[in-house]
Amino acid sequence: MNSSSKSRLVYSTDSGRMCPECQRPIADCVCKATAKARPAGDGMVRVSRETKGRGGKSVTVVKGVALDPIALALLGKQLRSACGSGGTVKDGTIEIQGDHCERVVEALKQAGHSVKRAGG
Repeated sequence: MNSSSKSRLVYSTDSGRMCPECQRPIADCVCKATAKARPAGDGMVRVSRETKGRGGKSVTVVKGVALDPIALALLGKQLRSACGSGGTVKDGTIEIQGDHCERVVEALKQAGHSVKRAGG
């Protein structure tokens, strides 16, 4: 078998699973600590409506919320239930199906966030 720069250790009988990023055992991984430290941004939560790439359907997008991924998912669930709509949380943004900008802005203000309406 030819060794190349693309080959990497996936499992070791000594330490178990290996992290694909830092090549250390999962228990000693340093990637998790750096991934949790997200930049807080400017402290302003921006709410906008987007239709691009969605077949003309509008989606309310919430960006700039400085929360860890678990708390962000919980906030996304609260916003979806407040709007009575579906949606998702991906890449640090919350997407809610439909045009619910005003409801989302009010819900975020009640939760204590400083909110700004972005876009038209």
